Amino acid sequence: MPGLGTIVNVIAIALAGIIGCVAGERISPRFQDMLMKSAAIAVLFLGLGGTMAQMLQFKNGSFSTQGTMMMIGSLAIGGLIGEWLRIEDRFTEFGNWLKQKTGNANDQEFIEAFVTASLTVCIGAMAIVGAIEDGIFGDHSILFAKAILDFVIVLIMAASLGKGCGFAAIPVGILQGTVTLFSELLKPVMTTAVMNNISYVGSILIFCVGVNLFWGNKIRVANLLPALIVGAVWVVF
Repeated sequence: MPGLGTIVNVIAIALAGIIGCVAGERISPRFQDMLMKSAAIAVLFLGLGGTMAQMLQFKNGSFSTQGTMMMIGSLAIGGLIGEWLRIEDRFTEFGNWLKQKTGNANDQEFIEAFVTASLTVCIGAMAIVGAIEDGIFGDHSILFAKAILDFVIVLIMAASLGKGCGFAAIPVGILQGTVTLFSELLKPVMTTAVMNNISYVGSILIFCVGVNLFWGNKIRVANLLPALIVGAVWVVF
């Protein structure tokens, strides 16, 4: 059944949000802060590990870096495009709309929780590759693995940030559902080189999400999302 992987992923995130909120209400702020720091460290190393896997290559007995120009160019150009489109502001506006419509108007952390969790679970090659495999071959294995990973991350985030984290299921459903729907069209252009670049840049953005979790919103990560597209197109040059 095409789309089953995304359905399971969406349910896992929503369920993690509910369980995390219930657990968070039963622990003190001191423990919530520790959970927040734990989530931040986990996200930082998820991003760092993915970046190092793409950046470093072992050749002739020593390590060297690759794709540096692509990384710098993608982040710079993508960041400028994102600032022009005000993507971060759009995320915030949508989060505020959800906050009002779901009866969470008094939740001061709702928008931050929604945006942070959404970026964490949407960015990365697993979402794209998994959705394509789901749509064309009916292979749900990648998205099932992602669902487990997302469940753990959102569970920890929701226990410290609150209800907004569970609503990250909405952008995940939209993104992965759209990719699955158009998977036949996307598959020919999603070469190994394209996916490596998406994974490379995506891992850096995940690292940036971890930075924001640990030190506050220092980086407008949503405005860097076009860097994923720039990285994919970079293969042509």
